[in-house]
Parts: sequence; C-alpha cells; structure tokens
Amino acid sequence: MAPKKDGSIRLCIDYRELNKVTVKNHYPLPKIDDLFDQLQGATVFSKIDLRSGYYKLRIRDSDIPKTAFHSRYGHYEFIVMSFGLTNALAVFMDLMNIVFKDFLDTFVIVFIDDILVYSKTEAEHEKHLHQVLGTLRANKLYAKFSKCEFWLKKVSFLGHVMSSEGVSIDPVKIEAVTSWPRPSTINEVRSFLDLAGYYRMFVEDFSRIASPLTQLTRKGTPFVWNPACETSFQELKQKLVSAPVLTVLDGSGSFVIYSDASKKGLGCMLMQQGKVVAYASHQLKSHEQNYPTHNLELAVVVFALKIWRHYLYGEKIQMFTDHKSLKYFFTQKELNMRQR
Repeated sequence: MAPKKDGSIRLCIDYRELNKVTVKNHYPLPKIDDLFDQLQGATVFSKIDLRSGYYKLRIRDSDIPKTAFHSRYGHYEFIVMSFGLTNALAVFMDLMNIVFKDFLDTFVIVFIDDILVYSKTEAEHEKHLHQVLGTLRANKLYAKFSKCEFWLKKVSFLGHVMSSEGVSIDPVKIEAVTSWPRPSTINEVRSFLDLAGYYRMFVEDFSRIASPLTQLTRKGTPFVWNPACETSFQELKQKLVSAPVLTVLDGSGSFVIYSDASKKGLGCMLMQQGKVVAYASHQLKSHEQNYPTHNLELAVVVFALKIWRHYLYGEKIQMFTDHKSLKYFFTQKELNMRQR
C-alpha cells in the first residue's frame, strides 16, 4: 500500500515478472512541447483529473488469473486494469485519444488521465466544458472534482504553468531542483539530469552546461565529483530558477533563429515577434569534435533547421550567426561531402 497526496491509499503490486513476458504495446505518447503548441491565443483554462480511470478498462477473462496477488487477507485477481502492468499506460492513452478524437488539437489536450480544456474566450470555454463533461459522462469516465480546476487564467499542467503570456516552469518543480542535494552516485546524477533535462527547452546552452555531469554517466567512467561537476550542478539550478516564460506560437511565421557553435557544443534559439519560443542544444559527437570552425557553424544551422522543421517548413526565416563566412555558402563554387 502506498499513500497518495490526497491521503488515500494506492494498491501497488509487483508485476515485474509478468511484464518481462508481456508483448509490449508501443503506443506513442505525445511530446510535451508539441502539446503546448496548440495553445495559440488561449486565455481561459480548465484542468480535469479522472477518478480511477484505469478501472474503466476490463481485462480479458483468460488473462484475469495473470493479475493475481496474494496477501494475508487472501487471494485476489483483477478484473480491471491494474497499476503496474506494462501496457496499462499505452492502452489507457489510446482509449482517451479515441474518446476525445473530435476535440484534440482544437480545444482539448489529453495526457493519460489529465485533461486540459483551453479556449480563447469565456463564452467558448463554457461551450467547450459542456462538450468535454458530456463526453466523459457518455463514456462512463468520471472526474475527481477535488483535483479539478475550472475557469483559470493560469494553470499548472504537466510540470508547466500556462497562461495567455506563454509557458513557464512550475514553481513546485523549480523548488524541487533548487533543494536537490549534491549527487553522490551515478544514479543520482542521472536522476538530476532527467529532471533538469525535462526543462531543457527553457535553458540556453543546456548541453554545454550539463556536459561535466553527462560525462559522469558514460559507461566505464568512475564517479569523481570535481569542481567542474559542482559548477555544472549549481549553474543548471540557477538557470532553471531564472528560466524565461516561453511564448506560444501565434501562427504568423516571422521566425528568427540565433545559432552559435564551439568545441563545447552546439546551441540555438528560436524566436518569434521578439520573444523566445525555445532553446535547443547538443554536445558534440566524437567525429564532430574534429570539424573545422566553418563546418561547426554550419552544423548548428542544420541542427536548428532539423529540430524545428515542423515550425519552419514553408516559412521564410532569418538566421543569425557570428560566423560571417557562412553567408557565402550558397555561392561557393565547391562543397565538400560534409557540406553537401
């Protein structure tokens, strides 16, 4: 038994052996930053959390014995989906997408059992809420109203805070980062990087800053916490505390990209209407470390165009770099294999 935040109890069963022999359902979960792109012009939000959503999915009769567990109170088997089963999340996510397929990408975001309803006006929002709640009732899915919030100008969702101004990091998560103790094992370093990396689009040059820590996690590397690791650890904390509010795309195009490259990594920034949309960066691979400066600066341009191609395709953009010779790239008489 594990306590929940609201004081209730969650039944936890060790299904590791069953999960090992289960054929995995590789249903794709949506990318968090892609979900936020839908919020163009939204000013009113409501957040709905489902009550015991997994229990709305029946288990096939022949598979019920596989969910069995035994305690001093007796022998039990689940007839509905249990937490801990490897495919539970994928199956439930599929169900939610089917239930809300008419509303997705219009005024509803669904991530497992969390539902966000967003609208441009209060009149629209009233209509949208009626549709969403009616759909839940029609499909016998019920909200846990103690965890629901309605008619908000600013909402916390999936570790972020959303408003008409844009998207920022949830203060609760910032507090978790700032209070994180200095890692003493490789696994603790990985855990910190997982949390910090979830918000990497808010941090300029994230890969460069995190480089000493990521090097610690490489196979065969002994754990030695040196001054470079401490500097990286503290700088990442500070960057997340002072992270900006990222603007939500307004559909007008007019993209501007600033790029920079060095032997420590590649970094770029996407802007629209003078506001930051996202940061992106990555550490140099072994073969990239041998690139001359010109090719490195070209590599970061290609990296930016690839990572944000879903925004930039068909749009006219401005690209700014501190490497002046790149502007002659399209008039070069000869290109080497890498440049092609």
